[in-house]
Amino acid sequence: MTTFDDRENAFEAKFAHDAEMQFKAEARRNKLVALWAADLLGKDSAAAQSYAAEVIAADFEEAGDADVLRKLVADLGDKSDEAQIRAKLHECLVQAKAQLINEG
Repeated sequence: MTTFDDRENAFEAKFAHDAEMQFKAEARRNKLVALWAADLLGKDSAAAQSYAAEVIAADFEEAGDADVLRKLVADLGDKSDEAQIRAKLHECLVQAKAQLINEG
């Protein structure tokens, strides 16, 4: 293999790793924000875990965060507004990335 091939393979491996880490961070973010929302909704621990699974599954409906945001806005109703939910999504993404770094 040439140096160019080695570099190409390294870039491809880094891209795959970064994509996997982003997926894991978003899934963890969805769980964290779902647990926050479940607390606002007054769900007990078992119901909160079940709700978190629903929110994580909602993320597979379409690309991006719109599907998760739409579910949370609909479920929370007057308990939280869209701006607060967006802020919580951002906060939880930062927290999720930190958790993944600490685990790795």
